[in-house]
Amino acid sequence: MSRLVSLYKSVSEDQIHKLRNVTMRSQGVAYLNSMDEDFLLKLACAERIEDLDRSAISVARFGKKCSDPGLTQFEFTYADLKLGFIDLAKLDFASKEIEKSIVKMEKFISATSSLYAAFESLSEMEALERTTKRWKDHSGPIPKQNPKLEFSEQKLLLLRKEVQHLQEISLWNQTFDKMVGFMARTVCIVYAQICVVFAPHISVLPTVSSRHVRFSSSLIHFKPRDAQDQEPVKKEIVTSRSGPIPKRLQTKQAETGFIRFRSKDTKPLPGENIGFRIGIKENHEYGFGWVEKTTRLFQQAPRTTVGGSGLALRYANVIMLLDKHLESPSSLTDCERDDLYEMLPECLKVSVNFKLRKLYRNQDESEWWVDGTLAQGWKDGLRVIMGWLVPMAHDTVRWINERNFEKYNFDAKPTVLLLQTLFFADREKTEAAILEVLVGLSFICRYEFQRSDVSNL
Repeated sequence: MSRLVSLYKSVSEDQIHKLRNVTMRSQGVAYLNSMDEDFLLKLACAERIEDLDRSAISVARFGKKCSDPGLTQFEFTYADLKLGFIDLAKLDFASKEIEKSIVKMEKFISATSSLYAAFESLSEMEALERTTKRWKDHSGPIPKQNPKLEFSEQKLLLLRKEVQHLQEISLWNQTFDKMVGFMARTVCIVYAQICVVFAPHISVLPTVSSRHVRFSSSLIHFKPRDAQDQEPVKKEIVTSRSGPIPKRLQTKQAETGFIRFRSKDTKPLPGENIGFRIGIKENHEYGFGWVEKTTRLFQQAPRTTVGGSGLALRYANVIMLLDKHLESPSSLTDCERDDLYEMLPECLKVSVNFKLRKLYRNQDESEWWVDGTLAQGWKDGLRVIMGWLVPMAHDTVRWINERNFEKYNFDAKPTVLLLQTLFFADREKTEAAILEVLVGLSFICRYEFQRSDVSNL
């Protein structure tokens, strides 16, 4: 649910404006990834579609626990939505209703997050209670005037009441039909908004006018699959297939075999295959898209990129460590310098050694260690480089953390996009920037050490 709310917010008008006018135009993204706006939009769309596919698969799995036949067969609704069998222009989204649904889901997310935290606190308090009870059994009664014990018992009682209250207002006591209904409607809304935003740049998406689709409603109802050819009821998803099949979908079917058009007699698609049916095959530079569902978008980065070389996280950590040492170069110890050096891949170690030897060989030592102007010039130049390189590194780490399924994530804020990270960054340019910073840091550290030695004489 938190991921769906995050997706809903990520395709809002404000976020799309920020994407096009701030994120895509940032120096790091433009220099390392691409200056091609269409390519960056395709990359952003592919990632949002992939995230939505995974959310839809989860919603379909939860839908099997519902009593509503429309929700139990949600995978077919989503598959038809992706295959173009549902006319997005006929979806009725009333703005106030969807906003109310999003607010309700955010309240459930917040309450559930608080419930998990309260459960942890309660577990600790109950462990303390058991320890105190064992102490009483073996050492006699504890004096009543002990304020610490009285406070602990009172706090435990209040904490149990808080947990009971949070269970009542969180997802703990809600029905699958109600919650899955919220999420299923949000999936459809997010997909429709993605089509409106990205269809002008991606031909495989159905074209929808924002005038026809009002993206903010929870008034979508799902009907059983065996009733899909009946007369549509008001505010129901229209699944009529009487209109012509778009030519571009016919073409994709012939090219890839991934798109399959179904009639009433066609065997339904398995629920686990409802996702990953929109790709970016036409991309002029990278060949991601129209791939099997086991291949993630970040895994499709070419070998010429940092991510394709498997170095995205390592280079992000190197950059952040360089940023830390640049703040106080005089505090860089020999041990820290060796650790930083060992973090570099072999090719970068060779480049650093070669460039440093060449630089030192061409310098006059009588001026090298005392030239404050040269040192300041290095510092100013490195600040410029790190100004656009560091945000890319931080976004890379944040992107990985946001998708860590080993820990609970209740944050419903829009997530970082791949285009903001080092995954699709040109490896040669990235390594050249890191190399420049390493060489500059080496000179600045030597200058600081020499100045320190001179001042101590």
